[in-house]
Amino acid sequence: MPVEITWWGHATCTLEDSGTRVLTDPLFARRLAHLRRRRGAPPPPEAAVADVALVSHLHADHLHLPSLALLAPGTRLLVPEGAPRAVPGLRRLRHLLLTEVAPGDRIQVGDLVVRAVPARHDGRRLPVGPHRSPALGYVVEGEARTYFAGDTGLFPSMAEEVGPVDVALLPVGGWGPYLGEGHLDAGRAAQALARLSPRSAVPVHYGTYWPIGMDAVRPHEFHAPGEEFVRLAAEHAPLVSVHRLGHGESVRPEVAR
Repeated sequence: MPVEITWWGHATCTLEDSGTRVLTDPLFARRLAHLRRRRGAPPPPEAAVADVALVSHLHADHLHLPSLALLAPGTRLLVPEGAPRAVPGLRRLRHLLLTEVAPGDRIQVGDLVVRAVPARHDGRRLPVGPHRSPALGYVVEGEARTYFAGDTGLFPSMAEEVGPVDVALLPVGGWGPYLGEGHLDAGRAAQALARLSPRSAVPVHYGTYWPIGMDAVRPHEFHAPGEEFVRLAAEHAPLVSVHRLGHGESVRPEVAR
């Protein structure tokens, strides 16, 4: 069965591999605090159907309780270690099978193995929150080895800690006019691609949400990262096939056999 990836917007993707559906950082809202969805309709109900959902870190645009509440009873939910203490609302999602994970953990889901890997990003729920959890990426191993980076900066041991992968889902932007520390922009994502050397890549985490009232502030930071990543990836990692998807679009990337 071919591996298929669907991008729903922001960091939310569905990965289908070995008969198992994996959902990343579910965010189905039209509006989140000061952010509104500027491009792409909210994902349809079938986007919330998954065998396992992966949460990369505790920020509200990645761990969104109302979106997690839409998941079907019995869905496996992997969250960073310490998340229920930092986000007590997770404890109310009793219909989900919650598992806390840390870098190095391996979780079997159907015929897949999900491996938690480090990310370089602030793992707190709030900027001044007292509770810390690790920010994570995940490598999903089945017919393909697919790396979902979550939110991360570029770091020297990235390739070593992630390991060999066939497909990389890489953030290339953000939701505001400036990217802080611990993020990849299009250029740094292209450098990450050169280090990881997958067969295929899909840019995510851009062109979906934008702060209300800031339409005229550096709008290229909203519109341009996907195209910029395609251009820079061709320079830094010319052997990698880059698939720039529209919201709701899917791709079946080439994987090693």
